[in-house]
Amino acid sequence: QVQLWESGGGLVQPGGSLRLSCVLSGSTFSVLTMDWYRQSPGKERELVAAITHTRRTTYADSVKGRFTISRDNAKSTVYLQMNNLKPEDTAVYYCNDPGDHWGQGTQVTVTS
Repeated sequence: QVQLWESGGGLVQPGGSLRLSCVLSGSTFSVLTMDWYRQSPGKERELVAAITHTRRTTYADSVKGRFTISRDNAKSTVYLQMNNLKPEDTAVYYCNDPGDHWGQGTQVTVTS
């Protein structure tokens, strides 16, 4: 059974940083493309960043230059380093695998 656990969210001021982590179990992490999504109240879930098994990365335009996705295959973990956070980044952040499995999400709140 595939399971995902996100962590690392919190409350941060504008301009601050957070690093999210997502651990996957029950599947061969190293061959998977992994994604980070986010969802704000009243909005659809949106793709934030993705990383392939060859470490090719893609980003939403709204986070380019501020967010960095990375992976540690030995730990079956995907990370999302978020710098220069803005209030519009406030959302629940989720990781996702090709089997369309989701974790419980981690809340990120950016406010002064």
